[in-house]
Amino acid sequence: MTLDFAPSERSTLGVEWELALVDSDTGDLRQVAQTVLDAVAPADGSQHPTIRQELLLNTVELVTGVCRTVGEAMADLDRSVALVREVTDPLRVELMCAGTHPFGHWANQKVTNKARYATLIDRTQWWGRQMLIYGVHVHVGIERRDKVLPILGALLTYYPHLLALSCSSPYWDGRDTSYASNRALLFQQLPTAGLPFTNITTWTELERYVDDMLHTGVIDSFDEVRWDIRPSPTFGTIEMRIFDGVTNRAELASLVALVHSLVEWLSRRLDAGETLPTITPWFLTENKWRAARYGMEAIVILDEAGNEELVTDSLARLISSLRPVAADLGCSDELEGVLGLTGSYQRQRAVAAAHGGALDHVVAHLVEEFRAGRPLPPR
Repeated sequence: MTLDFAPSERSTLGVEWELALVDSDTGDLRQVAQTVLDAVAPADGSQHPTIRQELLLNTVELVTGVCRTVGEAMADLDRSVALVREVTDPLRVELMCAGTHPFGHWANQKVTNKARYATLIDRTQWWGRQMLIYGVHVHVGIERRDKVLPILGALLTYYPHLLALSCSSPYWDGRDTSYASNRALLFQQLPTAGLPFTNITTWTELERYVDDMLHTGVIDSFDEVRWDIRPSPTFGTIEMRIFDGVTNRAELASLVALVHSLVEWLSRRLDAGETLPTITPWFLTENKWRAARYGMEAIVILDEAGNEELVTDSLARLISSLRPVAADLGCSDELEGVLGLTGSYQRQRAVAAAHGGALDHVVAHLVEEFRAGRPLPPR
């Protein structure tokens, strides 16, 4: 089959932020997404352009338009948050984001009444029903199709850095999993989810893969290829889907700036005739596991030679390389914020420890961080 890649302006930007709807009093999840969506829907009954439904009725997704800067994307998200709050505040519902809800039970959650979600649950059953998870997706525009897969392959060498920075799902169903990101390992249980196939290096090979998946009934459209990083042919972007749900605006801006700068940096290196780095599949799989398990304390594998380094030390060098690009993209301040990130999973555990393990206090802290728009010290 032919998989068309839409024209896209280079290094344009789009962000998708999945938010949990929680009760103001108990911190438990509320199944009121449809109420929100109905309230914000345009007069003609069509879908709101920036506030969307998701798999579960405890979730809304905020999406930006096509932006050129991180600041523009964040302002777009701010407008959507304000609009959602006009509906949720009177309902005594708060907005929260983390990779997982600390004590919400997956079996209590209702699935959105939409055919594609019903099909997903029917096929995946127990694993699909457990997708009580939240993430952030970042799209970056790529101007030529032949650059997509080389940039995607190079981004995988930074996979553990991106995941470690965003880890925010230490709890699952009321228990501490001992992982920094339980979401990362849970989501990969779905068919076509998880790491992309590193042996797909040309667009022809990608088209063959998609054709095989369509022919055998694994997918009905390319959107059902749920890789952690994937091409998005409809939008003409690379879509970075590694991040756990990000708890607050300031850290989200920093992580978006990191992805924006990293993709443009790799694109410039391609333009200069460089061969971009890649990493073997077994090192990539191990890096994902290490980042999910240890977060900011992960020792990651850097290259094909198997050299290793603490992820935060490696990040410091990466940020240094990205500074000139960030200046050109207008996100220098946001990029510098990456070096100050502490890890939501660490803050969540500190809050729980201060309250005898009571996870309702963790939810309250996550709600407070979302309202404050910045990370808050545990108390």
